[in-house]
Amino acid sequence: MRNAAFVFLIAAATAAGTFSMVSAPVAAEDMPRTISVSGMGEVSARPDQATISLGVITQARNAQDALAANSTAMQAVFDQMGALDIAEEDIATSNFSINPQYTPYRQGDTEPRRIVAYQVSNMVRVLFRDLDNLGPGIDAVVSSGANQFQGISFSISETDKLQEDARELAVADARARATTLATEAGVTLGRVLIINEGGFSSPQPVYAMRAEMTFDSAPPPPITSGQQTITSSVSMVFEIE
Repeated sequence: MRNAAFVFLIAAATAAGTFSMVSAPVAAEDMPRTISVSGMGEVSARPDQATISLGVITQARNAQDALAANSTAMQAVFDQMGALDIAEEDIATSNFSINPQYTPYRQGDTEPRRIVAYQVSNMVRVLFRDLDNLGPGIDAVVSSGANQFQGISFSISETDKLQEDARELAVADARARATTLATEAGVTLGRVLIINEGGFSSPQPVYAMRAEMTFDSAPPPPITSGQQTITSSVSMVFEIE
């Protein structure tokens, strides 16, 4: 009777979902011993191209005259960029606006401010693929009528090989760190159990320059691109013996 009752209780507990088997804990000696490290790799290179933002701002008493003057000046800028062998796909309009200009605000003035002129702005982004022509190119477009220059940024056109080199350096750095730790700890470095890539960092420095250029001629501006650094990071887990 007791055995039958025990069997009945187990069956009931199983049916109710309350019966469970508790697995034995894994012995510490069965778990692999590991070393976790991270590695960094950096590769520096000089940029080989630059993007500049430039354009024309014109102002007239009515919007039509301001627009006409802007269109004429901007066409001269486009013609000059064509003479510099800048491809059409390397030129893109970044901003175009027509804004009224009002009389100055005076505190206590009860009269509404009047429109005294209209200002038209046409800005484009231009990619220079040959940095040797960057300084003379800027001088040429300014001479052709561009009177706004809002900034320049440098970049590297081909980064795949640089990223691969940075990745290899990151893995080598992680392995060297693990080897040092294993040696100092008196253990032997084994196989790689886990490897994760942390990604890349490729900053593009922007030299923020904004100016209204009204001079007729000037020597080509001296411009230097400096260097950019591509960084790769990895984390690795090694088995140790």
